[in-house]
Amino acid sequence: MKYNKLGRSDLHVSAVSFGAMSLERHQDDNDRLISKAIDSGINFFDTADIYEHGDNERRLGKVLKGKRHKVVLATKAGNQWKPDGSGLDWNPTKEHILAAADESLKRLQTDYIDLFQLHGGTIEDPIDETVEAFELLQQQGKIRYYGISSIRPNVIREYANRSAISSVMMQYSLLDRRPEETCLDLLADRSIGVLARGALAQGLLAGKPAKPVLGHSEKEVKRITGAVKELTAGMDEGIGPAQVALLFVLRHPAIASVVAGIRTNGQLDELLSINQVRSLTDDEYHFLADEASLLTYEQHR
Repeated sequence: MKYNKLGRSDLHVSAVSFGAMSLERHQDDNDRLISKAIDSGINFFDTADIYEHGDNERRLGKVLKGKRHKVVLATKAGNQWKPDGSGLDWNPTKEHILAAADESLKRLQTDYIDLFQLHGGTIEDPIDETVEAFELLQQQGKIRYYGISSIRPNVIREYANRSAISSVMMQYSLLDRRPEETCLDLLADRSIGVLARGALAQGLLAGKPAKPVLGHSEKEVKRITGAVKELTAGMDEGIGPAQVALLFVLRHPAIASVVAGIRTNGQLDELLSINQVRSLTDDEYHFLADEASLLTYEQHR
């Protein structure tokens, strides 16, 4: 398994990471899947306090008992459920971030969180106050590093300029290349690692039927996925569209890891096979890039 340094930290994370949001309710199945992932070299596990009203953290904490020292554990805060459970309120205040960290530590059954992330953010937030909360948690030893999860260029720039974030989690794929225009080079220059989610674009890049997505029409999606299949056909046996889509994302120097939802052994095996696959050549990369138009963020610039 290839490991990359996560931005401004001493954390080395696997190229493919485990998005724990996909965990099932059956604890035995979770135990088997995560144990296999760890034994196969996956060491980065990501969750959030709001997933299943905290149950996702609880499940992950149970599974990692006895294995905690083998993994880099990440979670997120900043959203809170409304008292009636009907939806979420955004709360990036220092008070909430500090309290959320304590609750996540309890649910995860751990003494520290490796990477604590702000789960969103707007340019109107009290950013200095939010950063102060993260840095206090660092000083207290409750978290090792902090980052943000955001696709908003203006928010990402502010945190890159005003804080010591180690990472940014954002959506990035062959069908969503918006980060290339505004964020990836900036973050690479600042040594801030990118955790890419949505690399398979809801499965569209792994064989699901084409449909309109973002600014792409169904026809454009078919053309792009067709290019992936065409390239795949000329590569080594055993390499499928999913691996090619992941290789496209991993090729950018800003990307530390691809965070994938894994529900089954088959999905895990498909992702693990990336370890046996060579990197894309320049010609292969540009062949794909030429087929996928470079969209831009229209808001939050």
